[in-house]
Amino acid sequence: MTGREFKDITFHHLAKVISAFASPKRLEIIDILSQGEKDVDSLAKETNTNFANTSRHLQVLKNAGVVQSRKEGVRVVYCLATDEVIKCWKNIQSLAEQRSAELREVTTSFLKERNVLEPISMKKLRAKIRRRNVTVIDVRSREEFLNGHLPRSVSIPLPELKNEIKNVPADKEIVAYCRGKYCVMAPEAAKILNKKGFKTTILQDDVNSWRFAGLEVER
Repeated sequence: MTGREFKDITFHHLAKVISAFASPKRLEIIDILSQGEKDVDSLAKETNTNFANTSRHLQVLKNAGVVQSRKEGVRVVYCLATDEVIKCWKNIQSLAEQRSAELREVTTSFLKERNVLEPISMKKLRAKIRRRNVTVIDVRSREEFLNGHLPRSVSIPLPELKNEIKNVPADKEIVAYCRGKYCVMAPEAAKILNKKGFKTTILQDDVNSWRFAGLEVER
């Protein structure tokens, strides 16, 4: 094998993995699967994509070794192949945030429209949790909550929030969190709670960021 042949082969395989990320819908699928496994039907509904197209996106990700699948009866369930996929996805977000002013602007505008207070950092939230002077609400699905959640957080999925507001303590600051920076559930929850007079902010990071920082995740 010549040096040229070696480079052609290796860069081909590198490009194959990178190209798996080169689709908005596949990035959204990766973002969802970073919270736990899902079947094809669930992914199709969450990404607002038909079943056939979702399956094709998943096959691209699987061929690149980014996701794995297993059969559960008639269902095909997918998960990310390794934590390295999540870390790669977070690095892509970080690079895009640094290089794209438009991305930063649209994110700021989205939060401003929902009257969301300045997002809280993991370090500050951890201190508040230790002092027990904050209520942390996980607005993801129950399934994702059970797969791993922040210490002392309570599960109130976004679709149930309006009915559960009566059970939310009014004497503490509230921090809502979901799947991370580009998930809309926590900002929507903050909008609902702030309209009801609660002092609410969001954690823009997710359970994986918490875990990768060496902090405790409860299950």
